[in-house]
Amino acid sequence: MRIGDRTRLGPHVVVDGVTSLGSDNFVVGQANLGGPPQDLSYKNEPTQLEIGDRNTIREFVTINRGTVKGGGITRIASDCLFMACSHVAHDCEVRERVIMANCVLLAGHCYVGEGANISGAAAAHHFVTIGAYAYIGGMTRINQDVPPFMLLEGHPARVRGVNEIGLQRAGFALADIERLWTAFRSLYRSGDPKRRTIDRLRADEANPQLVRDLLDNLERTEQGQKGRFRESLRAEFRKQGEARILGQGGA
Repeated sequence: MRIGDRTRLGPHVVVDGVTSLGSDNFVVGQANLGGPPQDLSYKNEPTQLEIGDRNTIREFVTINRGTVKGGGITRIASDCLFMACSHVAHDCEVRERVIMANCVLLAGHCYVGEGANISGAAAAHHFVTIGAYAYIGGMTRINQDVPPFMLLEGHPARVRGVNEIGLQRAGFALADIERLWTAFRSLYRSGDPKRRTIDRLRADEANPQLVRDLLDNLERTEQGQKGRFRESLRAEFRKQGEARILGQGGA
């Protein structure tokens, strides 16, 4: 266990297992960090939880350490906010500046890109990818990958538009955001086949990197199973976990 400089732990916080916290984190009372994964395959292996710097983790948040079959480690980057009662399950990876509101639930093996904002009581299925700077409405059921930069809402979830306000706050150029709106209308409102639309947008050299990142994400989702790219990585995750935790195979 390692706790970095100036990290504050409130009353009744539990830090368990092979867990490391960086500097300047603020963990409010009753949070549980590094508890064993809620997975029947877990056999007390020394799997890990790694948390970066300057995160705020509020009351009753639970973040579990990894499993061997999932890569062996749960990772939280820096500058995130986890509101009360939110949960990050085993083998998830949460990137920088993510906001998870009250009672948001991430099942195992999820990936959340930087700057994503997930509203209260939304829940993500195992192996879901939530793209960078996506905004997810409250109580949304997330059973497939969420494209970056988009606004998602509903039960089942649907892409509703571009996360324009979030992108502006993050400092993206207005011209690039407008090109994202154009891509959104082509992909989700035109009625044209998605594969043909992706090819046409990729051929347009005027499209900025934001649009190209969106297209890359959509193509990866198509390569996955059941609309979840990370489902296709199960064997690779297991190989990584066996190497990291059990010392089997390559590095």
